[in-house]
Amino acid sequence: MTEAAVGGYAQNRFAAVREAFAANLASGADVGACFAATVEGETVVDLWGGYADPEKTRSWEKDTLVNVYSTTKTMTALTALMLADRGELDFDAPVAKYWPEFAQAGKGAVKVSHVMSHAAGLSGWKEPISKHDLYDWEKVTALLAAQAPYWEPGTASGYHALTQGYLVGEVVRRITGRTLGTVFREEIAGPLGADFHIGLPASEDGRVADLIPPPPGTAIGDGEQSELVANMSHNPGVDVMETRTRAWRAAEIPAAGGHGNARSIAEIHILLANGGVAKGKRILSEAGCRKALELQIEGKDLILGGPVRFGMGFGLSGEQMPLPNPNTIFWGGYGGSLVIIDMDARTTFGYAMNRMEGTTTGDMRAFGLAMGMWQGLAN
Repeated sequence: MTEAAVGGYAQNRFAAVREAFAANLASGADVGACFAATVEGETVVDLWGGYADPEKTRSWEKDTLVNVYSTTKTMTALTALMLADRGELDFDAPVAKYWPEFAQAGKGAVKVSHVMSHAAGLSGWKEPISKHDLYDWEKVTALLAAQAPYWEPGTASGYHALTQGYLVGEVVRRITGRTLGTVFREEIAGPLGADFHIGLPASEDGRVADLIPPPPGTAIGDGEQSELVANMSHNPGVDVMETRTRAWRAAEIPAAGGHGNARSIAEIHILLANGGVAKGKRILSEAGCRKALELQIEGKDLILGGPVRFGMGFGLSGEQMPLPNPNTIFWGGYGGSLVIIDMDARTTFGYAMNRMEGTTTGDMRAFGLAMGMWQGLAN
């Protein structure tokens, strides 16, 4: 892979980021990928390159989309933050205030903030479900409403890999009368002209890159696991090839099913980096944005197994992800996609790719590019 195969631009002070991006492609660390960054609301890096399929028959183009798994959660969190900023959603209120059926099985006191920070005790379904059930909103939300928590809500986090999107999404649906993907499209992505979709129209299928599963032995569900982790990993199992189906792409899976690219990821999160304004439009107040920074829970995550610090829907800087500036939030997706929002530097970084690693919250491909950005900002 040569330098010429990299499309897009990087301002001169970020030339090292372009070089690192090209090196990832040349070494095979990436097959196809994109990286974008914004500073003070301006896009200063927008790169793409490589191939959109493992056979290397389709080039990764400027408008290529890819499933970004849990980076989708940041869009879901942003939607909830917007409703809270408008006074329509109270994070301190019980989920059952908006979704009365959720109070079953002793969950009457579970707060919306617990769901936002993976601390609701609902990291998976107790009833056996199939991958096709993920497309049945009514079924999977009803099952979550009926089941008892796996641990006392609010006492620990346990990554709600798939369930968080349905839980937050159902609260949003009860408040607005619209699905989460619809609210996100109509209130955030649409006004910003951003090419990110929670529920992808069939008309866009031709632009979607094929995800390449992680190496054997490194995927979610491989190796020895606790009962709780096995439940999250295998009920239902994670099938990367399912992302190539129309059913997956069309479904609103607000924790894992979003399709976008680095540009749309970085540009949407300008809202949080710039005090609620992006593309000349105010969508949140500055206080509404800073709500994301409020620490909800920290400690060893019962699913991820390592130390985490969760704010309101985002990870916070800490041992898991030591970041240069304190008012920085992030999250990543299975395989390697990542978004970082640095409110101090008023900057955002987005990365998406198709060759997956066995990671859940980013890896050195994206983080190396982010470090190059911070170095450029410091010069």
